[in-house]
Amino acid sequence: MAETTRMRARQMWECVERYHQLCYWAPEVRETGSAAGLRGFWMNYFATRVAPLGPVPASVVESLFFYYAPARVRRAIPDAWAYSSPPAVLAARYEGMDAALRRELGQLVDSEEVRRCVDVVRAACDAADPVGRVLFAGWASLDWPDEPHLALWHGSTLLREYRSGCHLVALAAAGLGGCESVVSQVAVDEAPHEWISQEAGWTPEEAAEAYASLRARGWVDADGWATQAGREGRTEIEAMTDRLDGAHWAAVGDGPADALLADMAPINAVLPPDDQIDWRELYLANETRTD
Repeated sequence: MAETTRMRARQMWECVERYHQLCYWAPEVRETGSAAGLRGFWMNYFATRVAPLGPVPASVVESLFFYYAPARVRRAIPDAWAYSSPPAVLAARYEGMDAALRRELGQLVDSEEVRRCVDVVRAACDAADPVGRVLFAGWASLDWPDEPHLALWHGSTLLREYRSGCHLVALAAAGLGGCESVVSQVAVDEAPHEWISQEAGWTPEEAAEAYASLRARGWVDADGWATQAGREGRTEIEAMTDRLDGAHWAAVGDGPADALLADMAPINAVLPPDDQIDWRELYLANETRTD
């Protein structure tokens, strides 16, 4: 039963993640964010994800997004709150997503499939325990949009942030720091090497320190690839994430969950690739790296 719940949790994460992730790449979202006062991709990224919590300081954002280098966060927060405000940022995010989803989905935007998906996603959100999942709790405090395509994005965002909170707990339980989390994920070939610096913003010196720490722990070898212990450690992190992320889907039940998967399939099929799930399509293989 536990393994079934784990498999379901991962399956449903991929389903809602594909719908949620458009917010990071759609030009409409960047445009509305810029109009609201935000400057650049990373300010938009951090400010829009934490906006439901209010104008929090960099230290709070670093805690919630410890995968990212503190220096990357501090270039965006707290300056974002001087250029804009959480209510303005949220309004811009929904405005941009409305336009982006209408463009990407076309006729599907008003489909019965979207309406049915909202019902299942909302049931999952209602069944989710917010304790320890701060970003989920923040987004859950907002009103649901009336338009079904936006309500589906809102619910997908709640569920995505719920899983991110579960993953944070699992990484912390494994005793990994932020840079170690990224490096160990790359070491087991579950993320592109570019994420260490280009995505997460860690310097070569910080990455070298993380590799050295993981090597001392027995998780990576001299070439930076995962050892058996490292592979087992990362497997347990993912397993814990899935276990923590599974209860609300178990409460929803197999019938509605399967129906959501079926209804979301044609919707997700027209959306751009996800840089987490589909990263092998978007980046060079790690085996080709020259560092």
